[in-house]
Amino acid sequence: MIRLDAATVLLQWAVGGLLFLWVTTRRREVGIGYGWLLRSTYIVMAAGAFAVGVWLDPVPVREASSLAVVAGAAVALGVSIARRKAGVAGERARVEKRSARVAAMTGIDRRADGPDAEAPEFPPQLDLIAPIVGLPGLVAAGIAAGDPALLSVARVLVGAAFLGSISDGMLLGHWYLVQPGLARKPLLEMVRWTGIIWPFEIAVLLWPVGMVSVLNGSIDDGYGGTFGWFWVACAVTTIALVVVTRAALRERYYSAVMAATGLLYLAILTAFGTDLVARAVLAT
Repeated sequence: MIRLDAATVLLQWAVGGLLFLWVTTRRREVGIGYGWLLRSTYIVMAAGAFAVGVWLDPVPVREASSLAVVAGAAVALGVSIARRKAGVAGERARVEKRSARVAAMTGIDRRADGPDAEAPEFPPQLDLIAPIVGLPGLVAAGIAAGDPALLSVARVLVGAAFLGSISDGMLLGHWYLVQPGLARKPLLEMVRWTGIIWPFEIAVLLWPVGMVSVLNGSIDDGYGGTFGWFWVACAVTTIALVVVTRAALRERYYSAVMAATGLLYLAILTAFGTDLVARAVLAT
């Protein structure tokens, strides 16, 4: 049976989160501090993956990739901090537009403090380094997790994307409190990606030997099938919350963003239930 490993889960989470960080930073709209927050968070997770892996059940390629993810994300974080004066292009445009509107209303043309358009800006491509160097570690972790290898690798890779997209969506929703003038497109994109990945996540977890075997009793979860139906509830609730979140973001009021963030809070819990409960049951 495929085994559930804490080091693999942490590396999945870090790689998926850093991949979808690039999806957001490539737009050059979200404030530079958002990148600092996520890179710092996922650096800690990748370092934790290395420590747990070495301590419990070493997989050399996975552990090497974990360190490479830490280094890649740290390089991106360092460059971002060094080039912080430039901000991001979208933020500069927003500040300039706001200043022009104030000048038109008051007749006072005053240069606003803000990002320096002359300073070199952080290149979002740097955020791709960490996910790329983390990919071999995820493949190695999937192979080491047990037979069949193809199924195991598929679950690890799809799970990384699933956990990364929903986590970044929840964190991005909170960032609107820091940057209230931010357009909703970045958040809508994260929600959309979660919805796109969801059917693939369900498919690889149903792929035999999968959750169908738990539901029909072929695999005993130790609780009379309760975990199987709990998994079904988590899977259905996750996609329902994604749909409701998209609907909330269609509302024009700013409070809709906060409502969507609250829904994503719930979605991240059910998404982790969908992925980790299934893999834990199938690992028994």
